[in-house]
Amino acid sequence: MRAHLGDQLVIESPATGAARRDGEIVGLHHEDGTPPYDVRWSDTDEVTLVFPGPDAHVRHLDHGPPVDQGPLGTDTSEAEPPSEAAPQAGAPNPASEAAPQAGAPNPGDVGRRVAVERRRHGLSRGEAARRARMSPDYLAYLEEHPADPTVATLIRLADALGTTVTALRGAGVDTPPGQGHALLHPHLRDLTPEECRALLSTHGVGRIAVTTPDGRPAIIPVNYEIVDDDIVFRTAPGSAAAAAVGTDAAFEVDHMDDASSQGWSVLVVGPASAVTETAAVRRLVQHAHTAPWAGGRREMWVAIRPVRLTGRRITPADGQASTGH
Repeated sequence: MRAHLGDQLVIESPATGAARRDGEIVGLHHEDGTPPYDVRWSDTDEVTLVFPGPDAHVRHLDHGPPVDQGPLGTDTSEAEPPSEAAPQAGAPNPASEAAPQAGAPNPGDVGRRVAVERRRHGLSRGEAARRARMSPDYLAYLEEHPADPTVATLIRLADALGTTVTALRGAGVDTPPGQGHALLHPHLRDLTPEECRALLSTHGVGRIAVTTPDGRPAIIPVNYEIVDDDIVFRTAPGSAAAAAVGTDAAFEVDHMDDASSQGWSVLVVGPASAVTETAAVRRLVQHAHTAPWAGGRREMWVAIRPVRLTGRRITPADGQASTGH
């Protein structure tokens, strides 16, 4: 029997063969992954030292079918995802054995969200793996292939990437932020223009307020970039967002974290203009972080020159403010 950190140890009932107890392997005592193991039991959350008997088997990180056990508990499985634990010197690269070599990467939803958060923070895989206390090979496998990491793994990743387990799992993607409980002692403070610029520079989605040609107000979400301090986005001529051209536009960006009941918002006011000069348009295309999510032909670039920058942040009153996202 061999296991890696994060694998699941399952104890079956001798009578029925059904799982009687299970837990996460959180500690290894031998480099080759053989018993005994430190196991955190799912029913009590307690950690105990376990010498598995004949009624025990290991379920690996992908949570696939139980591993077949040969005589004397020998592991007869062939392929498995790479371990979270750092590989030993001289050992074969587990990623080369487990990860498919042909075709483009096909990550699962969790892997996609992990990769997006890692890139948003400007972290290499090696640095992110170090912060999350796992092998870079396992992080690469997680980002490039469908996987079902354990709760302990997700907790470490969320902490390393400054996000939450809920966000990495994608729960609540259809739920508007702000439904969490308010802080017991919230502190609302104004942001400096420098702080506002720093938060704007993280890129993403913002909302522009316009008056449409029929005279009605509208709030339009757009994918935006920051180029030479200007807020720029692509739209289609004649669209609602294009109505901002030639006006003093209001542009807003925010981030809310229901898990911690904290958040911030930034408001920009300034003149909006269409970018038409060929060299300037080419430069904006080169700086584009992402294509507009709405799709279609959106070849009109609009730039907002910030004249007024204001923002606010909600944090606990004890001063333990979170960092900006």
